Amino acid sequence: MNLLWCLIYICLIGVEAWSDNKRRKFSNDFKFGVSTSAYQVEGAWNVDGKGESIWDRYFHDNPNVITDGRNGDEACDSYHKYKRDVEMLRELGVDYYRFSISWPRVLPSGFPNEQNKLGFQYYDNLIDELLKYNIMPMVTLYHFDLPQKLQDLGGWANPHSVDWFVDYVRVVFDRYASKVKHWITINQPNSICTSAYGETAMTPDLNKGITEYQCTKNILLAHAMAYRLYQKEYKNKYKGSVGISMSLNWADPVDNSTENVEATEVFRGFNIDLFLNPIWSKNGDFPSIVKKIVAEKSKQQGFSKSRLPVLSPEEIELLRGSADFLGVNHYTTDLVKASAKYIHSPSFENDVGVEIVLDEKRNQSQPSWLRSAPYGLYKLCIYINQNYDYPTIYITENGWSTKTGLWDRSRVENMRLYLNALLLAIEDGTTVKGYTVWSLMDNVEWQAGTSERFGLYEVDFDSRYKKRTARMSALVYKRIIQSRIVEKDWEPRNLYISSQY
Repeated sequence: MNLLWCLIYICLIGVEAWSDNKRRKFSNDFKFGVSTSAYQVEGAWNVDGKGESIWDRYFHDNPNVITDGRNGDEACDSYHKYKRDVEMLRELGVDYYRFSISWPRVLPSGFPNEQNKLGFQYYDNLIDELLKYNIMPMVTLYHFDLPQKLQDLGGWANPHSVDWFVDYVRVVFDRYASKVKHWITINQPNSICTSAYGETAMTPDLNKGITEYQCTKNILLAHAMAYRLYQKEYKNKYKGSVGISMSLNWADPVDNSTENVEATEVFRGFNIDLFLNPIWSKNGDFPSIVKKIVAEKSKQQGFSKSRLPVLSPEEIELLRGSADFLGVNHYTTDLVKASAKYIHSPSFENDVGVEIVLDEKRNQSQPSWLRSAPYGLYKLCIYINQNYDYPTIYITENGWSTKTGLWDRSRVENMRLYLNALLLAIEDGTTVKGYTVWSLMDNVEWQAGTSERFGLYEVDFDSRYKKRTARMSALVYKRIIQSRIVEKDWEPRNLYISSQY
């Protein structure tokens, strides 16, 4: 099936309606994994010398913002139950486990002069347990949980944050580079900077309207410096790879009117290209459409210069090519329309100037924002290929939220549809090395608490032992991993799942 026909076909009827009857199969070297993050599963928030994170402080000071009132103080208690977590990975038969290291657990103050031996011992134990069973650790160095002491100094809006991060990363590389071959520097810098420093969706909940672009520059430079550090001091000896994970949902115009098509191009420029262009484009730098819009609006707002910081020639060169792979966290497709409504100014939201419309025809998960639109993953892959010259990709997050319950057929259906879309993207030239389900188990979904369940394994958060039980989706995923084929109708007879020995 050629590329033009695929595009027309998908636009007309969507991936879920494929009818060419071709049996597609993942290659034998394609990797399957699952993912979690430290704050969301570890618990033990003040145990064994761990320092306070920004999420600890935020939820303790603002318990009312959590949908069901359950924060990450205990979470899944993975800090004490890591062996059960690895047993679950063995049951699934995954190739790798993507997890994050808690910066304040290993460096309580954020700085390398104070290292927590017991915190490091936890990760020693987890990594050794994974390697014991030939499960590859894929380590995220930063997944939202900044040490609170660094936030008190300005967090990612402080230019010194680049050095703070590199100092932390060096300590971790020194300890684990011999055991960990796949690294993700930072999870979703676009979410960190636009949601935490520009809106109120995430902590530190600054909503300043100005600092989100300074955050963007600092966090991208922090990534690039960490990447160059690994290349210079660790790459030759340990042969690992270093990438970064971006939140990359697709966007389509709500209709084909010129204003909505143009609004969607702007939306993609701010939500995709602002973060990809400096690393993967041939010329580097922030995208021209973003620079133009922010400069114009800054002038209208009375600023003497653009609120978007300038990247120096040296910084452009530092950023360009600073990743061995692109981690794609993809969940849904947004429908975009131009908006004339007043939005608090200055802000990232004001600069983008669009409205997101929910597609009521799409299947909806537990939260209203998450609608199943698998064709969007295919279109995103084609967009990345065309604009960024076919980079190596790992799907580092893809998932579906439900209520409690073990027979999670909606998650199974969504997984199958997205994997089919991914197979078609691979067939049409996308270099995808692996696919990662979010999440191994139910966890604390930030401000949603445990009201949204993304896990292949259900967690009983009210039980003393935080009991984990396999859902239907766990068995279906296991079968896909074993067969490399996405079967349309297969269902397990029961939910018994055995370990892989």
